[in-house]
Amino acid sequence: MNSRERVAAAMRHAIPDRVPVMCQVALGHYFLHSVCAPADIWFDSEVFVRTLAEFQQRYRFDGFLINVPGRPADWRTWLREQRRENGRQVLTWHDGLVTTFPPDDNAHTTQADGGDLQRADPARVDPTDPGTYRVPGYVWNTWHAPTLFDVPADAELTNPAAYPDWLTRSLRLAREACPEVSIHVEVFSPLTHLLELFGYQPALLALLDSPQLCHQLLERFTHMVTAMVQCYGPHQPDAILISSAFAGAGFISREMYREFVVPYERRVVAAIHEFGVPAYTHTCGAIGDRLDLMAETCLDGIDTLDPPPLGTVDLARAKAEFGSGLFFKGNLDAVHEMLYADDAGFRQAVLDRLRIGKPGSGYVLSSACSVAPRVSPQRLMMLSELADEYGRYDSR
Repeated sequence: MNSRERVAAAMRHAIPDRVPVMCQVALGHYFLHSVCAPADIWFDSEVFVRTLAEFQQRYRFDGFLINVPGRPADWRTWLREQRRENGRQVLTWHDGLVTTFPPDDNAHTTQADGGDLQRADPARVDPTDPGTYRVPGYVWNTWHAPTLFDVPADAELTNPAAYPDWLTRSLRLAREACPEVSIHVEVFSPLTHLLELFGYQPALLALLDSPQLCHQLLERFTHMVTAMVQCYGPHQPDAILISSAFAGAGFISREMYREFVVPYERRVVAAIHEFGVPAYTHTCGAIGDRLDLMAETCLDGIDTLDPPPLGTVDLARAKAEFGSGLFFKGNLDAVHEMLYADDAGFRQAVLDRLRIGKPGSGYVLSSACSVAPRVSPQRLMMLSELADEYGRYDSR
């Protein structure tokens, strides 16, 4: 059974040869351990896919997530300058924005004077006028780029035809280069779009103070997300992940989750299912109190499942209550069990997850959230070694 078949079986509750292994690796980990420059990994689709494939092979993972959209091949023409400053790579764009790459973290884009990027003002946004909410801060945090490059400012992004061909470039390159690997692609949830539009504190206040405005924007963002799904779907992703990182109990209540997340993510899931591929959601932190609500969106699986102290998910309980209908990916504490634990503690944590997750299939061994940048490569290699030895579905 190859890697693509193995993950497909686990996601569909069929019995694979062994528990698949597939961690989302933090971009900072690639920056630390790749020979490629951070800006090239971040902005060059070919370099990005080569890096994903290289680390997938290095760690013997069964798949990887394309969590950065494709880029135009000529993205460098939007640059005014590249330089090194205090050990960091710094890009200055023609529009004056500056993107800085820490050695072990995601890129950060600021205004020319170092100030934060503009966010939309809830008091001034008109949901029917994209010009009132298509601002650099919003673009940056949902496209992972400081600009939409050659996308016209008035493009109707609820229409799949408005998206440039390069949007799907990373997925197409990966599918061609790695035909036997499980390749997943990411879209942002409508709620994530709302939070990034206003900034987190103003957005959370808007949910309380201006719920009608939020619903209008969530409706529009749902059309945008499903349009992106329609762009990705024809290019054979093995699954589509809905990144809804900030929908846990640390941000919103169960009641708010039911009102502001469930109806919109349900429609995104339905759009994904039109292409016959699994849909799953990535939500960080405390989600143990809302697994039932997540299941109401009709998704196929849940990613992260942070255990205490980072989250509130007990894998055994989650599997007993929801494992017949959902696959689970994660539950290894990326900080306490993967980064800071000693070798014996790390090994025991992995064996515990295999023991709980393996029965009946429906489990992908993974870090809960992204692998912390400074987790050692040797430790990541151990994941597949332990899955080979203890995660097989045979007589052993």
